[in-house]
Amino acid sequence: MGAMMGAGVGLTIGFIFGSYSILRGGAGPRGALPTLSQYMLTSGATFGFFLSIGSVIRNDGEMPAHWEASQMHLRQTFVQSRQQGLAAMKARWELEKRRTD
Repeated sequence: MGAMMGAGVGLTIGFIFGSYSILRGGAGPRGALPTLSQYMLTSGATFGFFLSIGSVIRNDGEMPAHWEASQMHLRQTFVQSRQQGLAAMKARWELEKRRTD
């Protein structure tokens, strides 16, 4: 999905900048259409490549069940309620007092 979106954005940006470049500096020895298509394809491939990498890095899909189970096993809940948090905080204070004394 990221590659398709990047290609679409890249083609549009390539069309805009390629048209501006052709209007400003001329088409060059190859002509207007090949020059514009080169701008569009280069820009589309670049944007598509980077957005596909981004979509792989930031994958919104769920993890496989065995990975999720291992993550749940390793995850610890430090404070479940206010009372438990207060007790943990008091215990740390007591440890710090013992270390300084």
